[in-house]
Amino acid sequence: MKSLFEESTYNETLARIDALNENSERQWGKMTAGQMAWHCQFPFVIGIKNKNKGNGNIFVRTFFKKQMYSDKPFRKNLPTAPNLKAKEEKDLTTEKAKLRQLVTDFYECRTRTEWNPHPIFGKFTHEQWGKMEYKHLDHHLTQFGV
Repeated sequence: MKSLFEESTYNETLARIDALNENSERQWGKMTAGQMAWHCQFPFVIGIKNKNKGNGNIFVRTFFKKQMYSDKPFRKNLPTAPNLKAKEEKDLTTEKAKLRQLVTDFYECRTRTEWNPHPIFGKFTHEQWGKMEYKHLDHHLTQFGV
């Protein structure tokens, strides 16, 4: 599994974000490219801010946590948490710029040694954070063919 803490993966990911455009056709799901770029910002904010407390949801930790950083791709059309669904159209250019900056900010965390638990999934190692962030973003960039 690739990690966003690896320089080559980081650079590849930025290039994929840059390749996303209004003509990028979704391969599954209902989000537009702008909505997807907006949606993908939230996991990065959680990791970058690193202010979470607690151990997350025990049910989610028990049954889903390992899927977040395993080599097995996410299934297509998984449900999205209601608060992470864009209710209206989002400007792709604006959301791409925000997402690109958050990916860079997260990459800058590659030397961080202390990580607070994820608010839903609980504790992750440094390596797991890098893989998890990559896997989610890769899933959605693949959704739009980039």
